[in-house]
Amino acid sequence: MDAFKQKFIEHCNSLDFEHITDHPNILIAAGFWEEERYQAAIICYKLMRAIDDLVDNYKTEHPNISLAEKEQLMAEVNKWLGEIEKPSSNIPLVQEFSLTFKRFGIPVWTMRAFAQAMIYDIKHDGFASLQTFLNYAEGASVAPASIFVHLAGLRKTENTYLPPLFDVREAANSCAVFSYLVHIMRDFVKDQRNNLMYYADDLMQKHGLSRDMLQQMAKGDPLCQGFRNMMADYCEIAEQYRIKTHNTIQRIKPLMEPASQLSLAIIFNLYLMVYERIDCKKGTFSSKELNPGAAEIKQRVLETIKKFQ
Repeated sequence: MDAFKQKFIEHCNSLDFEHITDHPNILIAAGFWEEERYQAAIICYKLMRAIDDLVDNYKTEHPNISLAEKEQLMAEVNKWLGEIEKPSSNIPLVQEFSLTFKRFGIPVWTMRAFAQAMIYDIKHDGFASLQTFLNYAEGASVAPASIFVHLAGLRKTENTYLPPLFDVREAANSCAVFSYLVHIMRDFVKDQRNNLMYYADDLMQKHGLSRDMLQQMAKGDPLCQGFRNMMADYCEIAEQYRIKTHNTIQRIKPLMEPASQLSLAIIFNLYLMVYERIDCKKGTFSSKELNPGAAEIKQRVLETIKKFQ
């Protein structure tokens, strides 16, 4: 085994997979970069998690949100965005974030896209159509995906980082939607119990489903055939984005440093690991069924390293 693989196998064996809970796939994969770049990923995702939790936690605790409450939440999100874009901000996390964006040349449009998705989330309760959901997913997930792809695509010099040699947003788009589709299928029970609706109304109607039916199934009612058929539709769409993601990785891989090539392979395989567990015909769609354990995740990462070329 060559020294490159041995180095990263040793790193993998040193990770505490049991306690990687926030953005686990992203931070596991980013952990194979040099320390400075890895810390940049931690800072970026910490701020995005703070904004995302602001919206999701409020919706979980308040199933029916008034217009005044929506306006207040939107003002909070816009305040965060304003702080991020204002260099004089005195919030420590924002200061860290701004310095990180500048140091690594991360485009500010990523956070604007993320904020727009959060605003949509506040204004709407779910999605009228599948296309509306896919448009939303591109905004909500393209920000974290683009930041990851941007950081991975940087080329390190002695004193600085040079920008990626490819269009980051275009490269991250299919990866973002694939990961988001995997998320909503994996988190079906958790999201329903937290009053978070990510399934499109038109697909539910196509299969004779209602929002109330989904909530009852998440609480323990038997999964009906209509639900399984709807999930099969989502899997078919995810498969299209899986293929696009695979092709994108193969296209940009030669333009990246070896450790970054490996990080893309790892994050793709970790989402693929969840995707492969989805059984539309016989599965329970429980969190236990669809969430791999720490030992399984570690094994998948080790396998990815050993097969990496």
